[in-house]
Amino acid sequence: MKRVMVFVDGSSFYHGLKNNDCPTYVDFFKLGTHLAGPDRQLQRVYYYNAACLQSSGEETYRKQQRFLGAVGRQQQVRVKLGRLEPRGDTYVEKGVDIALVVGMLLHAAKDDYDVAILVSGDGDFACALEAVGEMGRGVESAYFQTGRLQHLQHVCDRFHEIDAELIEKCAP
Repeated sequence: MKRVMVFVDGSSFYHGLKNNDCPTYVDFFKLGTHLAGPDRQLQRVYYYNAACLQSSGEETYRKQQRFLGAVGRQQQVRVKLGRLEPRGDTYVEKGVDIALVVGMLLHAAKDDYDVAILVSGDGDFACALEAVGEMGRGVESAYFQTGRLQHLQHVCDRFHEIDAELIEKCAP
């Protein structure tokens, strides 16, 4: 039975959920199980995001901390956090994408999975997926029909469409 690991780009996924009028709280173990399918074994789901700064407002900070805590308690789900840094009038994520890529490559090198599934609409991950494929692993991507990028799809063995029906099945 093939072993699957799912790597979730939290920010991209959140915006996909919002843009498709879906609830933003998802049981990532259920999502990973659906993406892996019945004939493959889900090893783990890694959820990557950047932690809000306390200075962004107490309520926003508290909500995200509650959310991240709940995600981290989900079965077979690990949360990995980057940071937010000020850039003019806004904040940008730092270290999130690279942490996801390092995780994907590290687990491939350690032979922890046979197939990686990336949940993201960010085309910057195409090179990482190609590298994982060159290491002999299967590579798949999952995202909403709107927002998916063709060059991500071209480097993958398979594309999983995420829609409101799937998200409903993944409610906590």
